[in-house]
Amino acid sequence: MGCEPPRRLERALGEMYGDAAAADWLAGLPGLTERALTAGDGLTAERVAAPGGRSSLVVLVRRADGTPAALKIAPPAARPDLERAALEHWNGWGAVRTLDASEAGASEAGASGAGASGAGADDAAGGLLLERLHHEVSLRSLPEAKALLEAAGTVRRLWVEPPAGHGFETVAERTARQSTGMRAAAEADPELAPLVEAALAARAELVEGASELLLLHGNFRQSKVLSGERAPWLTVGPEPLVGERAYDLARLVRDRAEDLIAASGGPVTARRRVKKLAESLEVDQARLHGWTLFRAVESGTRALAEGRRQMGEVNLEFAGWL
Repeated sequence: MGCEPPRRLERALGEMYGDAAAADWLAGLPGLTERALTAGDGLTAERVAAPGGRSSLVVLVRRADGTPAALKIAPPAARPDLERAALEHWNGWGAVRTLDASEAGASEAGASGAGASGAGADDAAGGLLLERLHHEVSLRSLPEAKALLEAAGTVRRLWVEPPAGHGFETVAERTARQSTGMRAAAEADPELAPLVEAALAARAELVEGASELLLLHGNFRQSKVLSGERAPWLTVGPEPLVGERAYDLARLVRDRAEDLIAASGGPVTARRRVKKLAESLEVDQARLHGWTLFRAVESGTRALAEGRRQMGEVNLEFAGWL
């Protein structure tokens, strides 16, 4: 089977890690995939899932007994070791289930991973063998009201106590790291300064008053919830961390933001969404509002820095409504 990565993946890795680092990892991808397949106890590759995601290659495979599965290959910087740890802790409860105790050809990907390069060596293949879901059917295929209802029911299952001795970063740690890029964006473009200052002020207040330390998905949104056989909807692609539920829910608030911007009444709809999600999941509305503001500004400034201007402007306009 050919192992041509989808163009979407090539482009996204270049945006996130730089073209040179992305090209280095992609050059070693065929070897990584072959090692993961041969180490997976009789795996047979069918095809690459396309258009795929922005951070990993997903190969649809079958196990020796004919069971369909999905083999996910990610760079060390994507921390597949932490994704595995979270998925194994959830053990299929609201999330895709890991298959087999084997590492699917991967040694520990525990390096801090400053870039995408390095995975071509024997240090980390980043392979995850997962139950196969219907990757072409996500909650985004549903009408908005139904999608938000199903999303809320799915994400609440993930909010559990983290495992003892875990290596997940906290919300405070992740957002402190992200704040550096936000400040740099404001310095480069003074017009962004008011939004960035408001978002950073909200973060400072939220971190100071945080009281929950639950395991969070970290990047939960409608496109991360796929149709399955074992359960109607299961989440995939966590970027796990520990902290409060309002942080996890904040990304969901701005789902389909491009549709809201194209329609009239977008600001009112956005604020109403904050209220409805907070009430349905018993999350403090003010904290959800604050984290939604911070995460929208962070995503917007990061998208601009990566050259994704349209996405950056959408997120920043959404943040301005808040």
